[in-house]
Amino acid sequence: MGASGVVDENGSGGTGAAGPSDLSARGIEGGASAERLLLFTDAVAAISITLLILPLVDLVPEAASAHEGPSKVITDHLDQIWSFLLSFVVIANIWLEHHRAFSPVAKLTRPLMVWNMGWLLSVVVLPLPTEMIGSFGGQDVFVGAFYYTTLLAGVVCRLGMLWILKSAPELLEGDDRQRAQRRIEDMYTDGYLTAVALVVAFAIALAVPTLMYYSLLLLAVPPRLRSRRARRATR
Repeated sequence: MGASGVVDENGSGGTGAAGPSDLSARGIEGGASAERLLLFTDAVAAISITLLILPLVDLVPEAASAHEGPSKVITDHLDQIWSFLLSFVVIANIWLEHHRAFSPVAKLTRPLMVWNMGWLLSVVVLPLPTEMIGSFGGQDVFVGAFYYTTLLAGVVCRLGMLWILKSAPELLEGDDRQRAQRRIEDMYTDGYLTAVALVVAFAIALAVPTLMYYSLLLLAVPPRLRSRRARRATR
């Protein structure tokens, strides 16, 4: 997207002074900044990762009212605990990747904000299939498809954001903009590989329900490839 669709830190969006009517005519968002968007995104991700624990917290008064021992909260709900840990790790990792992508961003465009909101939607929805895993078991195909689809939606939205940043270096800041651009290009490649790995993991999960969530280990492959590329580059 060109510079005409850019929103800078002051919401002015243009290279010169422009009135409200000019901003509206050019389709530029006012009053938004990359910093504010990142703070909002961090807050939503933090709330979503916190919500994961609430169903487990609700088990404590239920066990107490049923006169069960406190150990039953753990031993009788291993599926819920496992699904909580799984989604905690997933959200933590995708937030870290989002933070890496947005660290050099100084300006915004409307499409970038829209893709970011789509990414946030996937993060907000994730506690729902997480709770369903604990309630319906880890081999339920519908629940697994719901979980994987949510993850895939987030990966696609991240790819959309990285594509915009890759195509519009004017959105980046810093003294070494070319270096930041190379980082974005590397992250875009990693994101594409992550999407492919997730699709393969999804196919394996549907074909072999006993491996429903273990196939997510394939998502560890792109970071390993990135580390190898980095080591080779420093030689």
